[in-house]
Parts: sequence; structure tokens; C-alpha cells
Amino acid sequence: MSVESVITENLDIWTSAIKTKSASGRGSSNKLELYGIKKLRELILELAVRGKLVPQDLNDEPASKLLEKISIERAELVKTKAIKKQKQLPEVNEDELSFSIPSNWSWTRLGNITEIGPRNDIDDEQKVAFIPMPLISTSYDGKHGQETRIWSEVKKGYTHFADGDIAIAKITPCFENSKAAYFSNLQGGVGCGTTELHVARPIPDTLDPLFILLYLKAPMFLELGKTKMTGSAGQKRVPKDFFAGNPLPFPPLNEQKRIVAKVNELMKLCDQLESKTESSIEAHKTLVETLLATLTNAKDAEELNENWQRISEHFDTLFTTEDSIDQLKQTILQLAVMGKLVKQDPNDEPASALLERIAQEKEQLIKDKKIKKQKALAPLEDVAKPYDLPSDWSWCRLEDVVDIQSGITKGRKLAGRELITIPYLSVANVQRSYLELENVKEVDIPIDEQDKYEVKKGDLLITEGGDWDKVGRTAIWNNEMPYVGHQNHVFKARRFLSSQNVVWLEKYLNSTVARDYFAGSSKQTTNLASINKTQLRGCLIAIPPTAEQERIVNRIESMFTLCDQLRLKVINAQLTQLSIADSISSSLVN
Repeated sequence: MSVESVITENLDIWTSAIKTKSASGRGSSNKLELYGIKKLRELILELAVRGKLVPQDLNDEPASKLLEKISIERAELVKTKAIKKQKQLPEVNEDELSFSIPSNWSWTRLGNITEIGPRNDIDDEQKVAFIPMPLISTSYDGKHGQETRIWSEVKKGYTHFADGDIAIAKITPCFENSKAAYFSNLQGGVGCGTTELHVARPIPDTLDPLFILLYLKAPMFLELGKTKMTGSAGQKRVPKDFFAGNPLPFPPLNEQKRIVAKVNELMKLCDQLESKTESSIEAHKTLVETLLATLTNAKDAEELNENWQRISEHFDTLFTTEDSIDQLKQTILQLAVMGKLVKQDPNDEPASALLERIAQEKEQLIKDKKIKKQKALAPLEDVAKPYDLPSDWSWCRLEDVVDIQSGITKGRKLAGRELITIPYLSVANVQRSYLELENVKEVDIPIDEQDKYEVKKGDLLITEGGDWDKVGRTAIWNNEMPYVGHQNHVFKARRFLSSQNVVWLEKYLNSTVARDYFAGSSKQTTNLASINKTQLRGCLIAIPPTAEQERIVNRIESMFTLCDQLRLKVINAQLTQLSIADSISSSLVN
């Protein structure tokens, strides 16, 4: 069976091997990486430069003869001073080789068949192409953009190149991301640009530059190149000697052209697969959103249950991505906070009675000077409510049901005060609905502030912000450590009555309703957002009767358990598909 047959007969593997990549941002979803198609593209390049993509033709002039002609032509160009004389690199020895090539191919080095680092000599007033790094793509065919400049303005201090030249980005992460170019259709046929390029100029009509580009983009070249980088972190570069001297598998000229043509053909197939897969993913996403909307739009718990049963019969085909399961979880929370997740019981004590008891306790704590009275906010009746509540529920503000406290400010001047070293919670420790405690840092605080900053069992921890996902992120402290404080970027919210259900409050604060409030109220800069204590105090909270809160929380936990089972199934299926794609790729290359 031919390599191409193996590729085309496993199209379902390439399209179904998908990775989930987390994404943050307002309203953002997890990103799906089409791993199988990405792997297929890499496989095509790898097979191309190993001589396994197209059959060899015994009538082709062997590469050894072509190399002899290139050597003669190169020497003539040096003699006529058309190019500068460059150091002849040694022949490739067997110790340098990691794979075998077809018998009519030869090993050589890029520096022996091209001019490395060429310079242009043209009229100062000529219009030329100017190409900064952002205009160099990662496309397999070396596409690039260009700007127009006058040669006298850019000829010094930039890298030179011309139509037909090949270049790679030498600096991290551009090199690893496969930024490389085959320069063509340049303004005036020449150009210059970013200094972070290695450029090779082929001897005219001796090779197909696009084949060389395939070699520079092949995974084996990129992986080896990463190990050869020099320099400090963030400024590492691939040395010129590696670019010019790494062993290059070199086919006959006619085969180079056949390989380039076949790669073009297969890459177009990859484009089609990618487009079809993305359309399928988008259609699936729309279907999930539409069906979940039938849940949130249900007029009561009875209609909700009917719609839920209808959807649950197709869980295995609907919820096939982690993002769709996240959507399902958010829908469950949305239903919960709107009073649609469980039936109301007319025998339940109304939420207003609970709020009265909380208000009395809060007033007593203020009177006893155990908490501070805060500046009054706008009357609740003057604030627009997000939606209508069931008759026995009530709206209130977050400050009506918890005491909100800011945390430790680091970097204060504490000279002359008796200090104690304590562990403290930062934004990184407080995730949405859970705590990440593997890396809890310590800080010195005055010993008389130890009680003030202590986080106690049942306290809500609410993040101030950072990127969009960090705004209002909420978790509950359950005495995971003997003592812990909290940083000023993490608010502490403590209930007034031990009978209050903090799990309900946590679920509400992590719901779409609260997240929309935080997004609308937060201080925003590019990709950053944060809320202050006053905005947090003013957050509207829907309070159900105490008994209903417990029923809702139990239902949420039950449904979330199902979601977690679905997620595990999805992850295992993804890992299986990724493993199969890797296995097929490995078997073809080796």
C-alpha cells in the first residue's frame, strides 16, 4: 500500500484527533486544536524530505551529478565575482545521519549549494520590498507580505534578499513556529527586512527552492534546530552554522519538482479537511447552544425536566467536547439561579424570613463593633433586576448576606512591629469552585493582624481580577490547612449565620449571571479586568428559601457528577484518537 493510500484511507483519524486548549477572556471558550490535521501536515513534510512521498524514477539524473554541476556553476560565479567566495563545508559523514535516503539521492549541506547571507547591490533610488517579521507566515509554501521602501532608506542595518531566495526565522519562538519564506514577487525583485532571518540564495536553475523550504519546515529540522539554539532565555537564536551546515537530503531535480507538486496537492487536501472539520465543529456548537437554550427558556421545572430528558437521550452525540460540557455546566447553574432547576414547595419558609434573620444578626455585629458599617449603596428597588424570581425568592445584595473583607497588602513598611510568617492565598490559589493549594506562598504580617486576615471554614474567597476569567472567581475554604490568610487581590466573604448555605452563594457567584455583572462592573484595560470592594458589595444575589437552596445544591452536584463522567469519557476518547494519529505518523516515517 502506498504512503498516499495510507494517508487518504485514514482521513477519519486525521479529522477526529482534536486537542482541547484552554483559553481565557470575556465570553471565551476553550480552543480546539485540529491535532490530527496538524500532524498530517507535519507527516507530509517529513515524508517529502525523506524520499517517501513520491516514487523514484530510475531515468532521473542522480543527485550526485546535479551536485557536481552546482559546484562547477558556483565556482564560476565566484570567479566572475557574481557571488562572494564562501567556505567549502565538509562532506556529510555517516555519523551525522539519522535516517536513510533513496539510492539516487545524496547528502549535502545548504551552504554548499547556495549563497548564505547574500547582499544586494542596486540603485539607491529603486523601490524595493521591505518585510518585517509579522509579514512572514508559517505557511508551508513560504508566503509573505511586503511593504514598499526606497533602497537608500533600508539597505543598511537589515537582512537582504531577492526573488527566489529562501529564509528562516532564527529567533525564538519564530523559529519553532516555522516562520520561513520563499521570496517571490518582491517590489523590484529585491528586498530587505528583519535582521532575525537566515537567508540562502540558490545557484540559478540548479534546484527547486520550494523543496529546500520543505526541508527547513520539516519537524526533524525544527526539533534539531531547537537543541542548537544559543543565547539567553527569550533571545535564543539558531546559529548560522547550523542553517548552512546541517545535513540536507537532496533528491534529483525532477524528483524535487514532483515532491513539491505532491506536497501542494496533499496540503490542499489538508485545507479541505480543515475547513470541513471547522464547519462541523461550528455546526455542533450551534446545535448544543440551541438545545441548551430550550432548557433555560423552559417556563417551569416540569417543562425543564421534559426538555432535559429529551437531551439526555443524546448525551453521547451532543456533548463530545470539553467546551460543550462546560456549556452544559453553565446552563445548569443558570437554571439553578433562575429557580428552574427544582420545583418550588409552597410549604418552604420564604427567603424574606431568612434575610430578616441575617439583617438582625448583621445589625447586632455592627452594634458590637465586630464588623464595620459600610457606606450605603443605591436602594435595591432602584436597581434593575436581571430576571424575575419565583414568588418565595428574594433579591438582595452580596453585602446583605456576607461580610466582605480585603486581604493583606504586600510591601508595607512594618519596621518596629512584631511579625509572624503565615501562608496566604493568592489569585492563583483560588480557582472557580475549587482551590489549588500545591503552591501556597508565605508572607510576614504583624502578629496582631493574624486574626484579621485568617480565612475560616465556610468563608467564600473571591478573586479581584487579572484576565477576564479571574474576575469574581469564587471558591469555599474548608479548613484545608490549619491556618491561612488571604492577599488583598482575594476578597474574603463570611456569612453572618452558620445556617446560611455558602455552597449556594458559591454556585451563584460562579454562574453566568454574576459573571456578567462582574464583566459589566469591572475596571477594564486591554485583556485585563478587576472589581473593587464596592462593586463586589453591590452584586445582586438571588436567594431561595433555605430548604430549596439545599435541594438545588444537591441537584447541581448530581448533574455535575454526570458532566464530569462525560468529560472523562471525552478526554479518554481524545487521547485514543491522538495516540492513533501519532502511531500512524510514526509507522509511516519509520
